[in-house]
Amino acid sequence: MGEQKVSSLVTGGGASAGPPLGPALGPLGVNIMEVINSINEKTKDFEGMKVPVTVIVDTDTKSYDIEIGIPSAAALIMKEAGIQKGSGTSGTEWAGDVTMDSVLKVANTKLDKSYASSLKSVAKTIIGTCLALGVKVEGKTPKEITAEINEGKWDEKFQ
Repeated sequence: MGEQKVSSLVTGGGASAGPPLGPALGPLGVNIMEVINSINEKTKDFEGMKVPVTVIVDTDTKSYDIEIGIPSAAALIMKEAGIQKGSGTSGTEWAGDVTMDSVLKVANTKLDKSYASSLKSVAKTIIGTCLALGVKVEGKTPKEITAEINEGKWDEKFQ
């Protein structure tokens, strides 16, 4: 029969044998708890975030492979800022603040998956996400930080 793929968004470290994964995996003959435990082990760093997961099952041998995606930039920023959700009124109310190092950490996570040519351009995209969430960077508004990046003030961070 070959290969079956089951894709789902799971909460990092909190996948369960219930829907959507359990019922989808059941007919494929794999040990569901083993798969779930493996997913939770691989996603525990993204605790509380929605993580895209694909389980690829070889229906002949019942072996499986698990691919873990990267949570959205927004989810990663919220984790860095220690907030559960954005301000909802970005630009007027601020929900949190992250350091430039946090922005770079998220940018590096995303760089592999993005088509941007440089860390600097990915970082600017991440700062755009901060604006949408109402999160400041280094205590400044995303607009101020972007202007500083454009002026070269943060260049040593992008080496």
